[in-house]
Amino acid sequence: MSIHQRTKSLSASGNQLSNTAFQLKVLNGKEITDARFPAFADSLKASGISVLTPSGIDIFQINIGKLCNQTCAHCHVDAGPDKKAENMSRETLEICLDILRRHDIPTVDITGGAPEMNPHFRWFVEECRKLGKKVMDRCNLTIIEANKKYHDLPQWFAENEVHIVSSLPHFSKTRTDAQRGDGVFEDSIAALQKLNAVGYGQEGTGLILDLVYNPSGAFLPGSQAGLEKEFKQHLKRRFGIEFNNLYAITNMPISRFLDYLLESDNYESYMETLVNAFNPATVANVMCRNTLSVSWDGYMHDCDFNQMLGLRVAGTSTHIREFDFNALTNRAIVLNQHCYGCTAGSGSSCGGEVV
Repeated sequence: MSIHQRTKSLSASGNQLSNTAFQLKVLNGKEITDARFPAFADSLKASGISVLTPSGIDIFQINIGKLCNQTCAHCHVDAGPDKKAENMSRETLEICLDILRRHDIPTVDITGGAPEMNPHFRWFVEECRKLGKKVMDRCNLTIIEANKKYHDLPQWFAENEVHIVSSLPHFSKTRTDAQRGDGVFEDSIAALQKLNAVGYGQEGTGLILDLVYNPSGAFLPGSQAGLEKEFKQHLKRRFGIEFNNLYAITNMPISRFLDYLLESDNYESYMETLVNAFNPATVANVMCRNTLSVSWDGYMHDCDFNQMLGLRVAGTSTHIREFDFNALTNRAIVLNQHCYGCTAGSGSSCGGEVV
């Protein structure tokens, strides 16, 4: 059931949430704001921050398409095999390259979907590397096993020194498959072993392999350091797998995860957890301060989550065709209640904890 359907049914039903359903405001069908909880901007002001602004643009994060070989239950991108039309064009990628040529933005962070399914992916990575940019690829691992055309990815990644960041919900088959689908765990393990075989995660190679953990339910992730130690021990002992870092990322109350929260009656308690765990010390290092997020159709956003909600950067120039470095580095960052997810506890970003 979608968020629109869910909020309508709450208003019409006689259950305990019907009295408060009128307070829920649907945003682009993927997020709701709730008058029972403080606006994120108000919490910032209470901590002494009147406006949140960028510290610079160090990371150019590009979602090159929502096409994916998986349909994960927690996916905030709503990616899947049916998203064939939502793929970044060669023309738009050329504009991205022109921006990278003209500006000192050291890192290109490529996301999807499964980014590798974009027909221009390999060309774009190679062009970025020619410019001397560090390239990160957010690989779901199973794409390496999905089709013969992707079997050479580990070697190609190594040749181009691509920094691999891959989601692995758990070191157990049961918990991983529950979140990402049957067979995902076995394919992920096989892919990790192939990446290790070409040098990824191995000391002295310079080939970085990082894993991403996000909780399977309505709770905050545990200690990132503790989780990393546990993952390294289990993956090494059971499968001989090695990796560099583990990033613990908080689930945002948007899109498919929000549907889960509403359907399981965990929405209110999860929002209370996020709001109560708000930590002003995280604000200096949240990803929207040094990252610019570009959607498959070329529009700019403050972060990947704002992108999925259709919240474009503030100002009149919102498409990369109108890229204005000075204006973008002096913009006010667009905020909403999901921002509590990045500032709860030790904080959360595309690189894990922030404090």
